[in-house]
Amino acid sequence: METRPYVSWDLMNSFMIDVFKAYGVPEEDAKICADVLLESDRRGIESHGCNRFKPIYIDRIVKGTLLPVTNLEVVKETPTTVVMDAHDGMGMVAAHAMMEKLIEKAKKNGMAGGAIRNSTHYGIAGYWSDMAAKQGLIGITGTNARPSIAPTFGVENMLGTNPLTISLPTDEDFPFCIDCATSIVQRGKIEFYARSGKETPAGMVVTHDGSTVTDSQAILKMLTEGKAALAPLGGGPGDEMCGYKGYGYATVVEILSSALAGGEFMKALTGVSPEGKPQMYHLGHFFFVVDPEAFMGIDTFRRTAGSICRALRASEKAPGYDRIYTAGEKEHLVWLERKDKGVPVGEAVQKELIALRDKHQLPYTFPFEA
Repeated sequence: METRPYVSWDLMNSFMIDVFKAYGVPEEDAKICADVLLESDRRGIESHGCNRFKPIYIDRIVKGTLLPVTNLEVVKETPTTVVMDAHDGMGMVAAHAMMEKLIEKAKKNGMAGGAIRNSTHYGIAGYWSDMAAKQGLIGITGTNARPSIAPTFGVENMLGTNPLTISLPTDEDFPFCIDCATSIVQRGKIEFYARSGKETPAGMVVTHDGSTVTDSQAILKMLTEGKAALAPLGGGPGDEMCGYKGYGYATVVEILSSALAGGEFMKALTGVSPEGKPQMYHLGHFFFVVDPEAFMGIDTFRRTAGSICRALRASEKAPGYDRIYTAGEKEHLVWLERKDKGVPVGEAVQKELIALRDKHQLPYTFPFEA
């Protein structure tokens, strides 16, 4: 049962927009950024929602590793492809511009692909693939990130958590959306555990000496110091649980995120200079959009996709379980639960919101203050 206080969606949206603006983000860009963050909370993906508002975005603007104004440059463009340079601006703003352009191209030409270099954190990847699915298109995206994952048989953090995300339109109330890291757990989840005073489950982290670490704060410190790494999907450091599969997919995302746009990769994405000082992250993202009308039509696609999902959910349940889910369903159920209540806000985030409000003398009163 949820015990945290709720803040209405409208209040939180307006507040985040005003804070972004206070740090130099243009209003229209601030609206995009706030919506991407709140979409995470609408889906119950709290590791990427308002929990990350201050530490990942505001703090990085203050530190100078994220530019509030996004000077987006089209480096190369064809009828079906685009390469952009975000010049270290807001990754969410760059991704939004890219998806708008690719959706237009895909509707005209059947499919389109794009890549962005010199970008920053672009929020939940599913926001971008769902932009396509909401218009009856297939959306695919991925992004590299600061090194966190160790390769199979290794212990050094070399690859980002690198989500490979796909959204498919269906004839149901929500698209099929698989949006997850190629590690067992993403760094944002460990940050959420740390801020909530929770331990990270054993087996998600690989340490240099083989020890088991569950202290979330200690794990974050060890990841930053290079003394630990996240295990790829399947586990590590060996291949007994087929962790090479997660390692392989993480590598695919790393290559596509950097090579398509001629951008940086792996150790160049740490956000820390060789002298130990903060520097730009220079992340890369890739996107593909496909129009089912160019194949057998959107109606056929929606019907088939929905039928497959319903058949999976109706299949025989394992003992002790009464429900099977398909990707995107749990997130849809969270939204139905929260849409009239708002976003639940924990104590740590409450303090951050109050501090930001007071610092900028913004006219907001939060329900948890009563």
